[in-house]
Amino acid sequence: MASGKEQEQQGFTQAKCVKVHGPIIVGAGPSGLAAAACLSQQGVPSLILEKSDCIASLWQQRTYDRLKLHLPKQFCELPLLGFPANFPKYPTKSQFISYMESYASHFNIHPKFNQAVKKAEYDRVKGIWRVQTEHLEYHSRWLIAATGENAEPVIPEIAGCGKFKGAILHTSEYNSGSKFKNQRVLVIGCGNSGMEVSLDLCRHNAIPHMVVRNTVHVLPREMFGMSTFGVAMALLKWLPLRLVDKLLLLGANLTLGNTDQLGLKRPKTGPIELKNVTGKTPVLDVGALSQIKSGKIKVMEGVKEITKNGVKFMDGQEREFESIILATGYKSNVPTWLKGCDFFTKDGMPKTPFPKGWKGGNGLYTVGFTRRGLLGTASDAVKIAHDIAGEWKAAKDSIRSCNSHVIIHLDHDGAK
Repeated sequence: MASGKEQEQQGFTQAKCVKVHGPIIVGAGPSGLAAAACLSQQGVPSLILEKSDCIASLWQQRTYDRLKLHLPKQFCELPLLGFPANFPKYPTKSQFISYMESYASHFNIHPKFNQAVKKAEYDRVKGIWRVQTEHLEYHSRWLIAATGENAEPVIPEIAGCGKFKGAILHTSEYNSGSKFKNQRVLVIGCGNSGMEVSLDLCRHNAIPHMVVRNTVHVLPREMFGMSTFGVAMALLKWLPLRLVDKLLLLGANLTLGNTDQLGLKRPKTGPIELKNVTGKTPVLDVGALSQIKSGKIKVMEGVKEITKNGVKFMDGQEREFESIILATGYKSNVPTWLKGCDFFTKDGMPKTPFPKGWKGGNGLYTVGFTRRGLLGTASDAVKIAHDIAGEWKAAKDSIRSCNSHVIIHLDHDGAK
């Protein structure tokens, strides 16, 4: 048996150990809550460890005020409990947070907050997962990684960042364009966040410039009175994926026009196929494109260097800016805490693609890594709960059988 010093060198201090009878779930976002709810329905208890002080911390602490769901609410519901009927088609940030809180309350889910997981590793000798926080070490037969693919902001290294005299912030720190009135602001990134932040800046009388480094699919949020995503899901039931992509692009060109002329060049791969292969989500336009067409949002090429007063661009232009906003997305943080496991890539995503990436080995499960939003989360949560419930019930039946055998054996001894 390893000494206390050897255990500490391996990354596990001699913290107080807590045995968890059900699975340990890391993360109290939508993925963790969905897994806990589905387990509860199957009669399996669980423990959620959350590093922040609230559920859905990404939504509560790191999203901008004007955010709404990009997809209709029926595609964003968690298992077993839908959105309230009086919620609009595209719920707001505050409405989604309210839904999350009601969901946790309905299923009696009480995460342990301020419990950042420092390390989790499978103990092959004991056949358990050892999950260490700052002061405690939790042991369980099962571990569910529910921190998701959007756990940490991506902060790119850009030459000259230290020279800039203005503010540089990630969208996770951006609340509203009201702080940037009359400022020239550079938004680096043209995904859904970059587009929406640029639009928000426009509406608060800032002067946004948006960097478009790569190709991007821009689709209308709705086509012919129906949600574009809903249209795509319906067509995929009957038609091949690539044909559906062609129809979506035809509808987008009819509705939005040729985006290439605006500096928004489309990838050669269709929007759904690209999302499935790379995880890159198409932009669902909620008004930014009209501001680009009017010139209120100016599209810029890639950044070469940040200067004291602004930015030099790849095409040779140089502009002055008061603020820079990084709309550069998020990444998984699994590699920072899950050790001794080759189920994940170096980027923190399951090596096994959807729809089979929800189950690893030795009682390891993942939820929220499908690159298919909350629909993927809901699908994985149901599968995980069903799988663990089978093992849970088998273990309980085995214990009952052993106890029954002991009682019968004792009765026979007593009869002698």
